[in-house]
Amino acid sequence: MDLGLGLPISDPARLPEWARRAEAAGFATVALLDRLAYDNPEPLVALAALAGATTRIRLQTEVLLAPLRGTALLAKQAATLDLMSGGRLTLGVGIGGRDDDHAAAGVPIDRRGPIMDRMLADLHDIWAGRAYPQTPVGPAPATPGGPPLLIGGFAPAALARVARYGAGFLCAAPLQWAGGLVRTVHDQWAEAGRTGRPRLVCQINAAAGSPESIARARRAVAEYYAFTGRSGWGDPVTDAGQLADTVAAYRDFGADELVLYCYGDDPAQIELLAETVL
Repeated sequence: MDLGLGLPISDPARLPEWARRAEAAGFATVALLDRLAYDNPEPLVALAALAGATTRIRLQTEVLLAPLRGTALLAKQAATLDLMSGGRLTLGVGIGGRDDDHAAAGVPIDRRGPIMDRMLADLHDIWAGRAYPQTPVGPAPATPGGPPLLIGGFAPAALARVARYGAGFLCAAPLQWAGGLVRTVHDQWAEAGRTGRPRLVCQINAAAGSPESIARARRAVAEYYAFTGRSGWGDPVTDAGQLADTVAAYRDFGADELVLYCYGDDPAQIELLAETVL
């Protein structure tokens, strides 16, 4: 099972340092979340900077709110990033669920599902050169057919998109109720006649370091998830023993990759986390 690192959003200027240290520590992936009406870096722009700061580590959106963007421009941006990073991009996408993001983009939130379905089909056509044959949208991505698409979500319609359009499933659900989602994805994959199996990428929140660093991480998580109205939602795993056990449980579950999301702002936790899980 690969281990990835989700990067904090509080200080974009330090993200190249995070990426370089994550690569040196042996993590397989660096990932960034996406919001529009929030104080976070735009993920494709930020990952482009991180591509130039690294040589090996994969670059992942987790998840990019695709319906907030124009399809042809998104295809061009993703293809450019994939090409210039040497094929290191994985595009994790989802529809999002926050009214403020959709209002800022001018996208009706009740249309985001149909918009996503159309986008996913069109992205494949653009990357393959089938769309706009007289005036193709280039460049061609380094990865044949385009960067791998991971589909995130919880609703039945979101799960159905994995078999129709994706290379895998991005599962943000905790283990105690992830099993049903993954079984549904696998069943639909087989029913669609897809060969092999979908890649399974899971994620948890984690923090390490001093008590002050962990306290800041908890506050950042609480602020990010405040819209849910649930106290303690997404609280990071901070105990080294518990983190090691959690990683082992996801490995036994069959995850191909587990991404540890860091909301804390101290990059020294990269090496501490690596010592525990790598």
